Amino acid sequence: MIRMMRHAGRGALCLRSFSETRGEVIEDVLQRTDSARLTNEASLYVHWPYCLRRCSYCNFNKYIPRENNDHMMTECLQRETETLLQLSQVSCITSVFFGGGTPSLAHPSTIAAVLETVSRQANLSDTAEVTLEVNPTPVGRSKLEDFFHAGVNRFSIGVQSLQDEDLKVLGRDHSPQQALLTVAEARRLCPGRVSVDVMFGRPKQSVESWENELSELLRVCDDHVSLYQLTLERGTQLFKQVLEGEVTLPTEEETAEMYLCARKTLHQHGLLQYEVSNFARQNAVSHHNRSYWKGTQYIGVGPGAHGRFVPVGEGGVLREARTQTLEPDIWMREVQQKGHATRRRIQLSHLELLEEVLVMGMRMTEGIDHKHWELFSPQLGLHEVFGTSSDVQELLQRGQLILDERGLRCSWEGLALLDSLLPALLVELERRVSLRLQEGEHAKGQTNRTSNT
Repeated sequence: MIRMMRHAGRGALCLRSFSETRGEVIEDVLQRTDSARLTNEASLYVHWPYCLRRCSYCNFNKYIPRENNDHMMTECLQRETETLLQLSQVSCITSVFFGGGTPSLAHPSTIAAVLETVSRQANLSDTAEVTLEVNPTPVGRSKLEDFFHAGVNRFSIGVQSLQDEDLKVLGRDHSPQQALLTVAEARRLCPGRVSVDVMFGRPKQSVESWENELSELLRVCDDHVSLYQLTLERGTQLFKQVLEGEVTLPTEEETAEMYLCARKTLHQHGLLQYEVSNFARQNAVSHHNRSYWKGTQYIGVGPGAHGRFVPVGEGGVLREARTQTLEPDIWMREVQQKGHATRRRIQLSHLELLEEVLVMGMRMTEGIDHKHWELFSPQLGLHEVFGTSSDVQELLQRGQLILDERGLRCSWEGLALLDSLLPALLVELERRVSLRLQEGEHAKGQTNRTSNT
């Protein structure tokens, strides 16, 4: 079953690196393209780390606040946003996503303050997508209009389930009725720009009950649905319950059938799949998440946030993978001391950047087109990398992959098997990039020997 990725900005990408050259800096691909847009633009992810309670399945970076420090958190989010935008030197922020945690616990003035800070440092269009994740409780619903007036124009509602018992097992603090009311209010404020998150593979869930739940959901949802398979994470309450036999989950075959059922049902209702976990009609795609899948820069602000950008402001030319300090109190102290709380930064080699472009791009139904791949790999096209591989050819012949004049993508059947297809693609990518590097070094050596004679 394919791994469902919730949000790149709040956690590491679902990428198993097949590279053995992490410390090696290969000539920066961004210097070898004429696309300034790769470094001039970025999306922004803002992490609000607080929750009122911890769901039984969740291992995200979230904390139960010991005291009300919203004012200090707001100031630090503003300051880190300002610092990282200056460091990146981007001229345009294409979208903003407030995730968590439970960002709907924040005061709407916090959202407005961060957006104002962004606008002072870079161009943020009036039509730029600004998404807020919402926990569908009465409190969350009551603040939607204020969030809307603060600048939010898209809501992502964490419905997760429409079954009372399942919500209790998951540790959620809302009821199905409260979720439906929240979706209705969000649709009133932002018609066509409301996403609903729903989870499958839940304890005791059957394919039949899942079909019924989808039918109910489709009667009330807007134009975007995100599906997530429940996964067991070590250290969570649910993991312990399953380990001790208190709770049972559907089999892998059953969850695969649930995923297939959802794909077909959503398609029949005009919600077309555009990514492994995401479906939209009326072209109501998540532009922010799409920027991750297209391999563009993103800046992560807040405790534990992740980012991928070139630190042009300090003379950088290579894209970096950056992670902010996890614990909110320590994060705030570091931001107050030095303007940001970047705990870890790693320069991405050419190969590592291409691995991310490949892994993320293949999640989309459209895959990776030739022109887009050339922005990152002008010397090695898709046909050159994958066209002669016997392993890739086998996947093409099985009808799981498609490589043609449009580019490289999964078939309908292949997309559900993406996790099993990626290893062959990543191995071939590393082989071809390493071979090209060796050829370049050999040619350089030949040139040096010629010039010395």
